[in-house]
Amino acid sequence: MLDCYRVIDLTDHRGEIGPMLLGDLGADVIRVEPPSGSASRTVEPTIDADSSDRRSLSFLAFNRNKRSIALDPSVEADRATFEALVESADFIFESAPGSVLAIWGYDVDSISALNDQIVHVRISPFGDDEPYSEFVANDLVLAAMGGPVSLQGPADRAPVRVSVTQVWRHAGVEAAAGALVAHRRVQTTGEGQYVDVSAQSAMTWTMLQAMDAHAIQGFDFERAGSSMGGIDIVHPCADGYIVALPMSQVIVGLLEPMIAAGVIGADAREVDWDNFDMALRDPEAEVKYSMPDMIAILRRYFIDKTKAELLAYGIEHDITLMPVNTLEELLDLEHLGMRDYWRDVEMPTGQIVRSPGLWAKRQGEGAPLLSVRSEAPKLDEHGDEIRNELAGRKRSRVEVPRAPDELPFEGLNVADFAWVGVGPISAKYLADHGATVVRVESENRPDVLRGAGPFKDAIPGWNRSQFYGDFNTSKRSLALDLKSPIAIDVAKDLIRQSDVLIESFAPGAMIRMGLDYAHVRELNPGIIMVSTCLMGQTGPAAKLAGYGYHAAALAGFYEVTGWPDLAPSGPWTAYTDTIAPRFISVLLAAALDRRRRTGEGCLIDLAQLEASLHFLGPEILDLQVSGHSVSRLGNRSRFTSPQSCYPAAGEDQWVAIAVETDAQWQALLGASGIQAPAGTETNAGRLVQHDAIDDVLSAWTKTKSPHEIMALLQAVGVPAGAVQRSSDLLVDPQYQARSFYRHHEHGEMGEVPYAGHQYRIRGYDSGPRGPAPMLGEHSFEVLTEVLGFSEERVSEVFAAGVIV
Repeated sequence: MLDCYRVIDLTDHRGEIGPMLLGDLGADVIRVEPPSGSASRTVEPTIDADSSDRRSLSFLAFNRNKRSIALDPSVEADRATFEALVESADFIFESAPGSVLAIWGYDVDSISALNDQIVHVRISPFGDDEPYSEFVANDLVLAAMGGPVSLQGPADRAPVRVSVTQVWRHAGVEAAAGALVAHRRVQTTGEGQYVDVSAQSAMTWTMLQAMDAHAIQGFDFERAGSSMGGIDIVHPCADGYIVALPMSQVIVGLLEPMIAAGVIGADAREVDWDNFDMALRDPEAEVKYSMPDMIAILRRYFIDKTKAELLAYGIEHDITLMPVNTLEELLDLEHLGMRDYWRDVEMPTGQIVRSPGLWAKRQGEGAPLLSVRSEAPKLDEHGDEIRNELAGRKRSRVEVPRAPDELPFEGLNVADFAWVGVGPISAKYLADHGATVVRVESENRPDVLRGAGPFKDAIPGWNRSQFYGDFNTSKRSLALDLKSPIAIDVAKDLIRQSDVLIESFAPGAMIRMGLDYAHVRELNPGIIMVSTCLMGQTGPAAKLAGYGYHAAALAGFYEVTGWPDLAPSGPWTAYTDTIAPRFISVLLAAALDRRRRTGEGCLIDLAQLEASLHFLGPEILDLQVSGHSVSRLGNRSRFTSPQSCYPAAGEDQWVAIAVETDAQWQALLGASGIQAPAGTETNAGRLVQHDAIDDVLSAWTKTKSPHEIMALLQAVGVPAGAVQRSSDLLVDPQYQARSFYRHHEHGEMGEVPYAGHQYRIRGYDSGPRGPAPMLGEHSFEVLTEVLGFSEERVSEVFAAGVIV
């Protein structure tokens, strides 16, 4: 898809997955490294038995489809080679601070002077803006300052992060998405672009409905262990834990075996289960079973069943019972095997292991959308090859009329049939950058997020949810009841005029409506159709419906979030809903670029589970190479100490401190004045003495506010940051400097803030461009202006009662 483009990759572990995705899509990705190799080649976890430059499992996981050339900035010929590479490239990615470009003496302007149409992407902890641009930060600190840590773990302990590094994986994929928006701007303006990616902002987007909750409802969401909206969803079973929502769909599906097992009475058959969930929400209604009753009944049934038994039963009976998988269990998951997901990869030691595979599939005819052509390269493996190519390569210039005010995706039409998180966020990517996106739903089947908080002023209503709002900015709403044949005809008219169709129904739903790709392609041969669901369109578990918290359990993220002596807490809400849209955005932009060049459309099958597994790629390799299976560590690191969230002055206030080097430890001791426990001079000693260090650090941190500690430690180069809630983020000086929150006037809620993008593009406002729509707000406008219906046709459609 992107095989006509070249990418220069100067990243370290901070974001290297981004260029890899462009490589998966066909781009020629060239890693430019110093003679000693990129720092990412030594990042933990590593292969103990290997001392080569490919011993880092993180490097092996995120550097396929790349070529390596080693260049020395002190050698004039190497500088000339580097400049020739820049002149030949379409993209350049770097990690900062401490970027290779800065070390070599290049900056954004000097790179632009070499290639005035290049897309230059910089990934950094907080972005280029003061006051935090010079702060030192790592995974724990950024997860704390970005917000998700405040939401995770039980309320009676410190808030927790996901125990496996996630920050740079989120930021890297988002960098790829931002790069392709910028590339679209090159096509419309003929001018080079600079993309400034903030890892902190990327982590804020993992908060989902909590990003701006305080401004909407007047209070923050708080951590509550493994509950979802106050309902426990993690339940012990015979060999671990299962995730199940104790509502009617699960209860009814298990009713007969539970009656047979004696955990519920036969009179349960007489309960009005169709209206049971609604009755539970009504304090005036009389119900036979309370929510605690439902949880207790399910747990009595689950306790002697294995995870595999429950998953198999759920697949057979269309009930979502998701195991909290370990990585071992994940590798054995039949569904992934049947979809041919895993790739066999040879380690430097000669061992063959399974690695996460391609993150999307093309359905139907045509070449694959993605491919793996090579594994992570040895240092300078392709140096001679690349030098020889440079003599004959000249980058084609983009020659267009200057159109500085044209938005990147302006002129594109998108039919958004998706709901909840992944699909709508993916469509928002196009809408915020100028596409006309028509959101299709109805009062008879509204998006479930319209019924979930935060609600404006804590008053529920279809048009008062910012859970829905943040995912649907810049769109138009068409209220269309798809149960009617007349409505299907309207939908087909919308599809005929669309460049992109996005849907996230369970497999089979579009077929039943006559809107499957075979029919859609007859209506519009060049359309790009994205079908995204939990498990993908094929495989034994394809029909399992569910939400991002179900996928997060199955994918292994619950297993690595929480405390080792407690049940898993799980990442906040629907964690995979924060991962999959980043991949879809990259894929959509690439597919649109190819269609611009070739006119070719396609059908894309993206399983949210499969895309998300890339965020555990190094750990999946580590299990097979070393036998280490990652699990819950609270806030500690396997590799460096001390790292934790420490209590600060004030009610439930916390500060994250994450030391990675001996120098940082000494700086911390000097700034705090604490007495270090004996034997903590080295990292090895600190790992052993972590409990004792936590005791003395906590005694000190309790005397100061989180931001006071952050300022004190950052001033001496120690990674530290306040654990921030939405109320903190809304006044965060870094977010104010970056104009992260954007205020728009909503038809019912009034002026409210919307979370912005994780990247900024110099000289361009990336939006969001307008508020989320009220249900059906633009129905007449869509019928007349977008679809061009006559007055008579509009009257017929309204008279048929399908615009509801």
